[in-house]
Amino acid sequence: MDIAHHPIVSSEQWLDARKALLAREKEAMRLADQLAAERRSLPWERVEKDYTFDTAKGPRKLAELFGGRRQLLVQHFMLGPGWEQGCPSCSFMADHSDGMNVHLAQRDITLLAISRAPLDEIERFRRRMGWRFDWVSSHGSDFNADFGVSFTPEELAGGEVDYNYDRRFFPASEAPGISVFVRVDAGQVFHTYSTYGRGVEVMMGAYRMMDLTPNGRGERDVPHKMEWVRHHDRYESDGSGAGAPSCCHARG
Repeated sequence: MDIAHHPIVSSEQWLDARKALLAREKEAMRLADQLAAERRSLPWERVEKDYTFDTAKGPRKLAELFGGRRQLLVQHFMLGPGWEQGCPSCSFMADHSDGMNVHLAQRDITLLAISRAPLDEIERFRRRMGWRFDWVSSHGSDFNADFGVSFTPEELAGGEVDYNYDRRFFPASEAPGISVFVRVDAGQVFHTYSTYGRGVEVMMGAYRMMDLTPNGRGERDVPHKMEWVRHHDRYESDGSGAGAPSCCHARG
């Protein structure tokens, strides 16, 4: 960090600058509140397919994943069949889940992860990472494809896939995302919202803390900004970030 190239001011000047920024922060907060209200006002679509998931408690339908609550948040976790380990960036997201879950439950929300890998492969990686949140397998169903986070070899060979509400190149068969569902009293399930790409940063509370610091996220100007991220058991103890490079699309 180079102090020679950063302004140094008096306490009075610092306070003036901080108040000016505070006005902008409050403006952004009000806009975020407005967007949240618009998000809640989105129309819903009925989930028509009868998806079945493999869980630690046996096969379960989508309506049975709510855990007795009415709202379900799904992390589409990038772990495909045969992968040695999950995506480091999705793992960074998932590192936040256990701490949030108890609080989300108080607001009638269940949070879990869904991946296309078979359940035994999910459980093997989950045990390594020490996570406690529910994580189920959509292996053998259309769930991942229908919600835009898994692509066939034929789709990838075509050069572009449907991801984040656009046609674009994507370098892997699995992609990250978050989807939201609601279950009404009659037992019907509706899809209310999905977000992809940088939208998944909503789960990355550590990023919000980094954004408060002088160095910010400290990321290089490269296409995959999260190249620095490692599985939490693969960081060097000195915090240097040394080790195998991270990639959101890495298999192992």
